[in-house]
Amino acid sequence: MHDTLVFQIALTLIPGVGPITAKNLVAYCGSAEAVFREKEQALMKIPDIGKMIAHTIRHSNVMERAEKEIAFIEANSIVTHFFTDSNYPDRLKQCEDGPALIYTKGTMNLSEKRVISVIGTRNSTSYGKRFCKELLEGITHLKPLVVSGLAYGIDICGHRNAVMLNLQTVACVAHGLDKVYPAMHIPVANDMMRNGGLVSEFPSDTKMTPDMFPMRNRIIAGLSDCTIVVETDLKGGSIITAHLANSYAREVFALPGRYHDRYSAGCNALIRKNLAAIINSPQDLIDYMNWDDTFKPKSKQLPLFQELNPDETLIVDLLTQEGKISIDLLSHTTGIGFSKLSNVLLDLEFRGIIKSLPGKRFELI
Repeated sequence: MHDTLVFQIALTLIPGVGPITAKNLVAYCGSAEAVFREKEQALMKIPDIGKMIAHTIRHSNVMERAEKEIAFIEANSIVTHFFTDSNYPDRLKQCEDGPALIYTKGTMNLSEKRVISVIGTRNSTSYGKRFCKELLEGITHLKPLVVSGLAYGIDICGHRNAVMLNLQTVACVAHGLDKVYPAMHIPVANDMMRNGGLVSEFPSDTKMTPDMFPMRNRIIAGLSDCTIVVETDLKGGSIITAHLANSYAREVFALPGRYHDRYSAGCNALIRKNLAAIINSPQDLIDYMNWDDTFKPKSKQLPLFQELNPDETLIVDLLTQEGKISIDLLSHTTGIGFSKLSNVLLDLEFRGIIKSLPGKRFELI
């Protein structure tokens, strides 16, 4: 395991090799270790791997740094999740630019049945804080995993309320797991370790830079079934996260506010541009996401003479059992990749077996 991990970590440390390139290299070479053992000329033949990257891979001195990181994670009970590992989060696998490797600390299941991200401005108001509290209280029975960024304002409000309600909550951070930022939130982070914890794609001793926060935001969006923007200005990290969630075909919700309130302006804009659905109560979320466990739809009979392949059978059986289901939950439950699933759903719709609904949901006809 140690030998495999050292190459996985080293791959993420190569200058100029981001997550998409790292995944591409592993796809062609077979493993992280094989990437480092491949000849430079062979690496250059891989699509989008030019002479410069191939040379960097063969001559970069990253193995020693990777060994140092292994010593750190072993000493601090940190778990690694490489994108080819079985413990890599299901939803993050569907994101092309998802990290090749993430580090986690705590007790968490990143592939929970229901995962929401609750985000917003650092300058939260009593209006936003109250809604955040009421939202989580109203969905406690669903036992969702609550994701946020441990920042001031709405983020920490979400984490604190989740802890108080005994909901699993994780913070995606823009630094290595050798620190907690801001330091004021160390007590909350410590509380989260018992039922949740911290997630990062950055190794220890990584110097924080502004570009690391948008990188962190894509993990928040990618881990979640839906992103809930509670309060935000017209610009900022929450707007970036909302756009990322939309790019991953995830649901986005925004709490509307008065037109002259600065920290409702971003939410109102997301709603106005049809980039987010309005959310005014916990029930809005439950209804839109079809998360009402008490609803048991009547089974529908498949039209006669319809032949289904294995993937289609999985989808039809699930829709028969559950009723209306989002495309994200379908992908998560069936294990069918998002791109392939979209094509299968389209074919089923053309054949008059299913119909699409608002919010990227589907049901049997």
